[in-house]
Amino acid sequence: MAKPLHPSVEQFKQFVKKHPKLIQEVRSGKKTWKQVYEDWYLFGEDDEIWEPYRERDGKRNEGEKGASKWLDKLAAMLGQMDAAEVQKHLANVQQAIGAIQSILSEFQGASQQRPNKDEHPFSFRKD
Repeated sequence: MAKPLHPSVEQFKQFVKKHPKLIQEVRSGKKTWKQVYEDWYLFGEDDEIWEPYRERDGKRNEGEKGASKWLDKLAAMLGQMDAAEVQKHLANVQQAIGAIQSILSEFQGASQQRPNKDEHPFSFRKD
């Protein structure tokens, strides 16, 4: 007996049925189902990236497009973000930048110091 599909997969199947041109894109090799699903998951069903794939029952109002729609999407994305998770990622980025800066400063300091002619620049001590 077949295992029931996850609800998001069912929703995606309904979305594809409303946008039959997506099937043609995948079959022609321009996109993969994974790419389409990820775009659908990230942008949602109402994003304007789906406009070329919609059935042309009626034209959407052109006034919907523009800055206000973009700001609405941005606000929705910001609403879905977890502040603690964002803070954790920013801390990781800051640590990485700090490590890179320290490495660069070490290299800059080493290049400013000229080794003696008798001393090899990569001399190692034996234990």
